[in-house]
Amino acid sequence: MPDPIRFLIVDDEPLAIERLQLLLARMPEVALAGTASDGAAALRLVEGVQPDAVLLDIAMPGMDGIDVARALARTERPPVVIFVTAFDTFAVAAFDVDAVDYVMKPVAAERLERAVERARERVRRRGVEAAEPPPPQPQHLEEFWVSEPRGLVRLAATDIDRISAERDYMRLHVGKRSWLINHTIARLEEELDPARFVRLHRSAMVRRDFVTGLRRDETGRWWARLADGAEQKVGRLYVQNAKALAGR
Repeated sequence: MPDPIRFLIVDDEPLAIERLQLLLARMPEVALAGTASDGAAALRLVEGVQPDAVLLDIAMPGMDGIDVARALARTERPPVVIFVTAFDTFAVAAFDVDAVDYVMKPVAAERLERAVERARERVRRRGVEAAEPPPPQPQHLEEFWVSEPRGLVRLAATDIDRISAERDYMRLHVGKRSWLINHTIARLEEELDPARFVRLHRSAMVRRDFVTGLRRDETGRWWARLADGAEQKVGRLYVQNAKALAGR
């Protein structure tokens, strides 16, 4: 029988801790390593009891859950993090710190079970990786986690047709759907594979194979024709990028 996965619960609400304790107690091969009501206490307990995983509230007084997760990531043996929160506005930040899941309150038993299984798989995979040479890290961003009313959706970078800037956010377009993420276009240009994506405007990037043609209007401005029938204006600074698509 495998060893149980050991959880630390961190929440500033005693009833929330009690609820999570009851739910974990019903699950096989799960053990409670301890509980904490604030971020500082959580960090001390992690150092002392070394849990495999943490059920971590985000909105706490003092050090919030995102700060705790960042601090844990810098430890020698960081536990797997599952965020448990009543707010969906932290989704992007949560996955920026490599959380394995993001569970909304009030916590449903089935939803928590799925999160625990994800944590168990991450812990198991870490054990395998520790016994093997580390694989080469991907050089480019391969996926995004985006927020929807009922939770989070994973988007593969290869599925994104185009990306457009909207004030301080970027909008990812996949077919007729789109999602906002908290990135800058300069950061995306660095992180996305240039063999897949090309920047055509100061506020737009396009997947290379989504561009079906180029045209020049009567004013001399270049436009890229896209697979969905739309056109993307090509900024003057990015004309060479557009021409390179046609091998010119």
